[in-house]
Amino acid sequence: MNRYVVTGGAGFIGSALVRVLLARGHRVHVIDNLSTGNLDNLEEVADEITVHEIDIRDYDRLAPVIAGAARVFHLAAIPSVPKSIQHPVPSHDANINGTFNVLRAAVEGKAGRVIYAGSSSAYGETEKLPKSEGMAVEPKSPYAVQKLLGEYYATAFSECYGLETVSLRFFNVFGPRQDPSSPYSGVLSIFLKCLLERRRPTIFGDGEQSRDFTYVEDVVDLMLKASEAPGISGKRFNAGNGNRYTLNETWALLQRLEGVDLPAIYAPRRPGDVSHSQADTTAAVRELGHKPRFTLEEGLRLTLQWYRAHMNEEEPEEAGVKLVS
Repeated sequence: MNRYVVTGGAGFIGSALVRVLLARGHRVHVIDNLSTGNLDNLEEVADEITVHEIDIRDYDRLAPVIAGAARVFHLAAIPSVPKSIQHPVPSHDANINGTFNVLRAAVEGKAGRVIYAGSSSAYGETEKLPKSEGMAVEPKSPYAVQKLLGEYYATAFSECYGLETVSLRFFNVFGPRQDPSSPYSGVLSIFLKCLLERRRPTIFGDGEQSRDFTYVEDVVDLMLKASEAPGISGKRFNAGNGNRYTLNETWALLQRLEGVDLPAIYAPRRPGDVSHSQADTTAAVRELGHKPRFTLEEGLRLTLQWYRAHMNEEEPEEAGVKLVS
């Protein structure tokens, strides 16, 4: 039974990945400092995993957990464009220095392949859509630069040290367990919270900006394929569905699903936001066998169902996940 490590495993994407890895019979170790992750996301699998409350910037504590792992899925980050602009130092430290630590620990600990969670924000504004991996990148925010540099480091570690690495450029991932409580949260999690609370959401800009919204289970499936496919070390792939929807279209769809009329409130556009994002999935389909299963509407229905069941739950007195120091 292989030992797999998931950094950021208490986050909504990481916890979805952890569940699938367990279903496949792997031993799973989660590394998370719980700054954005939440142990509640792992509550029902608490007895099947080992959780290490470690910051990826702490190399001395990080390295022994990664050493000897068959696969390392590196999702830990401060994942926010606005936060990287308002608080650039901690964002830089976690997203660049932390990623370097993970890669260094994998080399020195003779771990297997590292799958790195990059970001489509690296593309910046592009006239051409969809966005393909071979395009010139024009990151517009510190976060975008940080995630792009992580890709470069992953490729360099593959070339220089023989570490197998694969980078996936995540587009706008959504799904159950995504935290809507922060102003830095993903737009769909905020939309869903507003929908269930019958509040009008605030859209920054005119709402005609478009995104490739990708359901979390499709992203997890692609991560697993990237962890297994031969001959792809050092490469990068788009992790999206290949479609795009405007924020106005998406909010209108959610209102139809719920049968409500809640016109959005519009505010000035935020710095660092790009106008349009859409993944060219040709390479992922060809080399990884990528085949998304969920349409936007199907993903929204499933996520709405989860939010409706969980948003009003009382906070548990004590998390059931045991931490390893």
